Formats: sequence, structure tokens, C-alpha cells
Amino acid sequence: MLRGLYDWVLRLSAHRRAPAWLAGVSFAESSFFPIPPDAMLVPMCLSRPDLAYRYAQICTIASVLGGVLGYAIGYWLFDALAAPVLRAYGYADALVRFTGWYDQWGAAVILIKGLTPIPFKIVTIASGAAQFNFGIFLLASIVTRGARFFLIAWLVRRYGPAVREFIEKRLTLVTSAAAGGIVLGFLALKLF
Repeated sequence: MLRGLYDWVLRLSAHRRAPAWLAGVSFAESSFFPIPPDAMLVPMCLSRPDLAYRYAQICTIASVLGGVLGYAIGYWLFDALAAPVLRAYGYADALVRFTGWYDQWGAAVILIKGLTPIPFKIVTIASGAAQFNFGIFLLASIVTRGARFFLIAWLVRRYGPAVREFIEKRLTLVTSAAAGGIVLGFLALKLF
């Protein structure tokens, strides 16, 4: 089922209304949809490199707005709606660990998790469930989602079709390295 859904999202990238579909997928992925917008963003940027940053902007805005919905789900509807959705995707244990990290790391959790391929819906729902400061959540979401999508757009513009395989196979490595740098920076601030 997941593969069929992924293929459907990939086909949407060639649709005449692809930017609107990109916004829809980006919005939905931040709160409940399992397929990341990268599946559409990369082929769209490859087909129209001149619009790559526009597509990244669409992803960023829609993802942050979807994150607000995820936050609201976690804040007001956690037991009734969020917990069953997270269990359905197999993320219930991850959510428990994630909410515990807020006590120790705060906004760093959002910055790190929003940049990595870990589903952003976990970040948004957990932020609401933990009643994390909404303003900080929103600012961190803008920074981290923008960094992720604009990095992809820049890579595609810079390296063209050759980067598609790199992104699909090694984006996890690149974003995890960036997240590791953020973690080290926060550790250094806390320890020194």
C-alpha cells in the first residue's frame, strides 16, 4: 500500500497542477500523511530548475501550516486522534521518547528532527502533546523545514539530474550530518 501511495505522489509531480498538489502533500505530511513531499519536490525541480526555489517555498509554507494542524492535533486531540494515527504508522514508541526529549533539549529537538528524514508529523504532534511553546515551535519549524527544502532545491539546481540518485540514497546521510552538527553545537553551549 505504501509503495502505491508513493508512486501516486510521484505521478502528481508531472500533473498540470503539480504546485497545488505539492502544497497539499507538504501540508498533509506534517500532520498525518506518510509520504514526504521530497517525492514530488525533486522531480519538479529537475523538470523546472528555474522554479526550484519557488517549489521549495511552497513546500516550506505548506509544511509549516500543516505542522500547525499537527500541533493542534497533539494539543487538543492527542488521545482521540493522534495516538491512534501514530500507532497505525508504528510511531507510538517514538512519540513517547520524543516528548521526553523536550524537557532536556527544547527547540533543538524541533530543529534536528525537522531537518532529518524522521517523519515531521511526529515532531508536530509531539510538540502539541507536550504543550511546547507555540511561538518557538513555529519559528523552529520555519527554519528547519525551509533549510531542508531549500537544500534540496539548491542541490537540484546546482547538480541537475545526477543529484536525484544522491538525494534518494544519501539525503539521510547529509541531513543527519547537519543534525549532528546542530546537536554538537547545543552540547557545546550547554557544557561550556
